[in-house]
Amino acid sequence: MDTEKLQYIAKQLLVPGKGILAADESLNTIKKRFELLGIENTEENRRAYREMLFTTPAIEEYISGVILFEETLYQTLQTSQSEKQILFPEFLAGRGIIPGIKVDQGLENFQGSDIEKITKGINDLPERLKEFKKIGVKFAKWRAVINIQDNELPTENCILENAKLLARYAQICQEQDIVPIVEPEVLMDGSHNIEKCQQVTEKTLKIVFKELQDQNIYFPGMLLKPNMIVAGKDCKIQPSSKEIAEKTLQALKECVPAEVAGIVFLSGGQTDIQATKNLNEIVKLAREEGGAPWPITFSYGRALQDSPIKIWAGKKENIKSAQKEFLEKCRQNSLASQRKL
Repeated sequence: MDTEKLQYIAKQLLVPGKGILAADESLNTIKKRFELLGIENTEENRRAYREMLFTTPAIEEYISGVILFEETLYQTLQTSQSEKQILFPEFLAGRGIIPGIKVDQGLENFQGSDIEKITKGINDLPERLKEFKKIGVKFAKWRAVINIQDNELPTENCILENAKLLARYAQICQEQDIVPIVEPEVLMDGSHNIEKCQQVTEKTLKIVFKELQDQNIYFPGMLLKPNMIVAGKDCKIQPSSKEIAEKTLQALKECVPAEVAGIVFLSGGQTDIQATKNLNEIVKLAREEGGAPWPITFSYGRALQDSPIKIWAGKKENIKSAQKEFLEKCRQNSLASQRKL
């Protein structure tokens, strides 16, 4: 493990005013989004969609890194004037944007439950990472999913087994000088209140960091991608951005070691407007309280892409309009990460 290299990459991902684009939707997820818009779910359409995002002029002013799906990693830029076909990781690196990769392989039921999930993909991870590294990947992401349901779920065993996988994943990454993004997501699905979300998130983070510590993870060479503390989307009482910011910072300061390189929030099931507003409020409150021990920014997928994909709708004539919208979403979240909204 080259700790200096890991720390350098982590700092590059956390340059002030920039965040990470999560363009790592699985085949099943992007299929659902395409179907809603009447876009045929072909490999070429998926490639064209990612190219529309990546070739948006000036995104490097707001985006430090992109999390890619494995299929995208090996796809090429089609609009290049060069005779040489350029892989997306090479193209992004040429713009000063660090290429990353989603390395988990989705979810499966945990111990017979239809609700609790465990993440797949650990067995052949060392071999896959070696291949990804050859084409320029500098960081990776692994997502664990925690469901809240009444007073029964999540079970501590489900949290623990997911935490062990996150820690093992992080260890494998750091052994190969790849910065791990650790993503334990407590889902918004359900009718639970914000207090329940805070309770489960704090419990999850404490277990995750105990496992990370046990695996001797180098904290200055990793990023945490947590959920914000919010109420379930079916909860009748929805908290204000100020309350979300207060409870989110409480949870992070209680559970996350100061040595961790940075926090890059996921947007989860929030709307793009909510995700941006809540990020601004969290950063603002962190500064008012004398600062957080780590940089705070975004690692958004849907919150950056939701309106651009609707404008694009699979049509070449819509590319410039969609890129204009995408750039504006990146700019707004850049401002939010600096409490400038």
